[in-house]
Amino acid sequence: MSMRISSKGWVVIPAELRARYKLQAGTAVEVIDYGGVLAVVPVKENPIEASAGMLAGGGKSLTQALLENHAQEIEGE
Repeated sequence: MSMRISSKGWVVIPAELRARYKLQAGTAVEVIDYGGVLAVVPVKENPIEASAGMLAGGGKSLTQALLENHAQEIEGE
């Protein structure tokens, strides 16, 4: 989708994209410069809450696996 920048530097995000990404008036966004590519990224209200559980894989924790591995090493000595 093509857009034009206004004389004030404004860019209007098309309604289709606003609906798809749930962007509403007042939604905070960041513009990220990827060295030649600009990205408009919605800012999470609470980034700590938003990231909760994102690394959950359903298996045992890395800490538990390391403790078990360490216990096996000690038994083998």
